[in-house]
Amino acid sequence: MSLPKEQIYTISDIYALPDGQRAELIDGQIYYMAPPSRRHQHIVSKLNQSIANYIDKHNGSCSVYPAPFAVFLNEDDRNYVEPDISVICDSDKLTDRGCTGAPDWIIEIVSPSSKRMDYFIKLFKYRSSGVREYWIVDPDKKQVLIYDFIHDDTTFYTFSATIKVNIYDDLSIDFSDIAKDIL
Repeated sequence: MSLPKEQIYTISDIYALPDGQRAELIDGQIYYMAPPSRRHQHIVSKLNQSIANYIDKHNGSCSVYPAPFAVFLNEDDRNYVEPDISVICDSDKLTDRGCTGAPDWIIEIVSPSSKRMDYFIKLFKYRSSGVREYWIVDPDKKQVLIYDFIHDDTTFYTFSATIKVNIYDDLSIDFSDIAKDIL
């Protein structure tokens, strides 16, 4: 007796979802996303603001985009993600549809329904696709896990830390300021 064949989805299937239904596609598998909490959105908003202010102040060439923002990781039709925050430093990767290829820096805010995705599935996918830096912000644990893929380094921080951004020489983010209104 043969096993049932696993269905492989494409980006067309993502775009065919009903309005308001958000999902990501990794290696042809669809992962539906629950709506984010207020705490989640607060962290996204504050981090996005800090990064955008830094880029503007330094006339930087990078761009920062909060979710929902389409990232086509492998330039194929089987991988589509919407990271909570994407920083792209190569403007040739940007189109009206989103980012084609790996962003330089991705931040994901963990929610109860996204733990497996953020800590395992996306970690592997981001690393193998060429993302330079990946932050996993976990509000329940009050910690930030930093993967510096360029230097093959991993570091844990608490929400009371000031965290150095590895893709920039002079950007640090005071996480106690980001988290002060939500703890």
